[in-house]
Amino acid sequence: MKKIFILLLLALSSALSYAGNSEKMKMANEAYKAEKYAQADSLYTVVLQSEGESSALYYNLGNAKYKQNDIARAILNYERALKLDPKNEDAKFNLEMAKAQTVDKIEVMDKFLLSEWNESIQSGTTSNGWAKWSIAAFILTLILCGVYMFSSKVLFKKIAFFSGIATLLFCIVAFGYAKAQHQAKTANECAIIVAPTVTGKSAPDNTGTDLFVLHEGTKVRVKSKTGDWVEIQMEDGNAGWIKAEKIEII
Repeated sequence: MKKIFILLLLALSSALSYAGNSEKMKMANEAYKAEKYAQADSLYTVVLQSEGESSALYYNLGNAKYKQNDIARAILNYERALKLDPKNEDAKFNLEMAKAQTVDKIEVMDKFLLSEWNESIQSGTTSNGWAKWSIAAFILTLILCGVYMFSSKVLFKKIAFFSGIATLLFCIVAFGYAKAQHQAKTANECAIIVAPTVTGKSAPDNTGTDLFVLHEGTKVRVKSKTGDWVEIQMEDGNAGWIKAEKIEII
């Protein structure tokens, strides 16, 4: 009886907490609609800290940042939204709008056509989506194996054999995409410049040679870290060292 009472209290506490968080989300949305963007920003941040990450929440937070003309952190949050859900079309559209207002126009290194095609397919759904496809293909492969083993007709055996090979290959590919998507979601390789300007150095030291100047909102890849310095690489392949405080990880 005592255990049941404790469980009921925990359930009630959880329900009240969820209701409180949902109320904060409602308040944040209302503040945004009322054009109180700083208030909406603060409330979305509270919900993020209490409820955890979601693509929709990062998208809303990005909108609040954008309306406050904080373009760098708007880009940061749109990127975080897409990291959790690559199919968030609203985040994609708003990200491009925000990027159009940045100073740096860096040309992306050319990729092989096959690599671009592969990345396009991989980003077609989330890691969970690819995992589901992989499981479905594996189950279908088992069914086709059963047809091949127990069917008495040669035609059915041939169809089951070649179809089974195809579904097994798809299962492996889908599993690979699911793993790659999960790694991309949990990796902390990319970041956004959040300082107005930053100078890339040839070494992790203020005495290093100046290599380039970047502005807020630019996306970079973090290659390594030494003390309070990070080595970054731009999308055109150029690399240099900057202070870690000048970036925020996506």
